[in-house]
Amino acid sequence: MPAKTAKSASAKPGSALEGLLSILDLEPLEENLFRGRSPQEGWQRVYGGQVLGQALVAAVRTVPPERVAHSLHAYFLLPGDPARPIVYNVERVRDGGSFTTRRVTGIQRGRAMFVMSASFQIAEPGLDHQDAMPQVPPPEELPNEQQLKAQMIAQLPDNMKSYWERERPIELRPVDVSRYFAREKRAPEQMVWMRASGRLPDAFPLHQCVLAYASDFTLLEPTAS
Repeated sequence: MPAKTAKSASAKPGSALEGLLSILDLEPLEENLFRGRSPQEGWQRVYGGQVLGQALVAAVRTVPPERVAHSLHAYFLLPGDPARPIVYNVERVRDGGSFTTRRVTGIQRGRAMFVMSASFQIAEPGLDHQDAMPQVPPPEELPNEQQLKAQMIAQLPDNMKSYWERERPIELRPVDVSRYFAREKRAPEQMVWMRASGRLPDAFPLHQCVLAYASDFTLLEPTAS
């Protein structure tokens, strides 16, 4: 990723996706030190995915461009205040022949409110594995967000209506929307297709940072079922 986060030529001016890319465009303060801001949308706390995405941006900016993130572990220590900037301090833990390790601390009011360790690797052949893809409908067969809003908006409480009525930078297509309304206990799992709401630049590290931002969506529903 270049020194400044690339803006998407496909993101409409003033769109939610352009706003997300702006939020991920951290201000460099000093070597290994960056400042991030939060959207002023009336939230009481900073959205966790925002902190995760910004922290990964900060780490990426200290890593050689041929190395990409392959793992990260994060801890949210204190709630973030959206009215204050977050300062990200990047510790260059190790720069090896194939791997690079970074530790990022998010700071507000002089206190650590977030800590992340991330590992980066050059492209190398090796063993890989993954879980089998579940049997679910492809996203093209599921309602898009406009169709979902038309189906659901009248049934939602006012606080949830205001959230769903906003344009969002990430489009979600849940396989089963009934869990949002059902009262019976459900299995602690949820299957959702997601993508950016517009075309992103061809910069793989930026795609990873947007994915980190989106990773905090839909976590509460299955755990609260």
